Amino acid sequence: MRLTFAGTPAFAATALRALIDAGHDIMLVLTQPDRPAGRGLRIRPGEVKALALEAGLPVIQPGTLKTDEALDRLRETGAAAMVVAAYGLILPQTVLELMPRGCINIHASILPRWRGAAPIPRAILGGDTKTGISIMRMDAGLDTGPVLLTEQVAIAPEDTSGSLHDKLAELGARCIVRCLPALERGELRETPQSDIGVTYAAKLQKAESIIDWTRPAPDIDRQIRAFNPFPIATTTLREEPLRIWRAHLLADISGPAGQVLDVARDGIIVACGTGGLRVVELQKASSKRLLAAEFLLGTRLVRGEQFGT
Repeated sequence: MRLTFAGTPAFAATALRALIDAGHDIMLVLTQPDRPAGRGLRIRPGEVKALALEAGLPVIQPGTLKTDEALDRLRETGAAAMVVAAYGLILPQTVLELMPRGCINIHASILPRWRGAAPIPRAILGGDTKTGISIMRMDAGLDTGPVLLTEQVAIAPEDTSGSLHDKLAELGARCIVRCLPALERGELRETPQSDIGVTYAAKLQKAESIIDWTRPAPDIDRQIRAFNPFPIATTTLREEPLRIWRAHLLADISGPAGQVLDVARDGIIVACGTGGLRVVELQKASSKRLLAAEFLLGTRLVRGEQFGT
């Protein structure tokens, strides 16, 4: 099938690789302009651009799709459909109407739950036990179009946004490859989204990463997992910032919220509003992330000390 593809990060690159491997003709790849990344803030291409160049595919990086130049490039492809995954630009109505088979989005949730920019961490923060992939035909709304295919996956108790991202990226790639032959034949059934159960997955804000130790331990556990690998849940120790990368739930302990109850090589036990956590991986400012045993070699920590002050 002749396709255009629009996407930018690793989630989208997984789908693009699957489309290439499945033998689809990718006539043009659209991706976000290169931006600074990493500690040195060097300008780096996104994963989609890197893969497209490696595969010898034509790439454009318009700042908007509302220009005549961008529309002309899309028309010239003769593509039947556009596949979109984590692109980062809103598609104007002119683009939505341009492709004979429409613009098809790979969305990382079971719509209408978690429409919007950050469905993966929001599902973890929301305490969901399952999520999945929705293949949907795009319309003018925010992830409001009819659904062509859905597949579910369980959210494991230890899943972080990073691990769940990887599961959903692979699932999304399989789903879009499975979906396209029926789309080409015009045989896909479209199911309008329900008005019941709509939730919105707003972008994560850094202020949300600050741990409030008075909250129940399960809430803080979800916060830590949802903010891993970015921007990482944070607290303070001796008035210095401290990132918490991983922790394990402990239901049968109690103590003043944020207080260190025990210190051992396998983790630092911290009390929450109810229950507690065994912190097993953490990171001081301007240092690398460390397992608890390594952290304690360089930082003397004793019972009764307080996180969050």
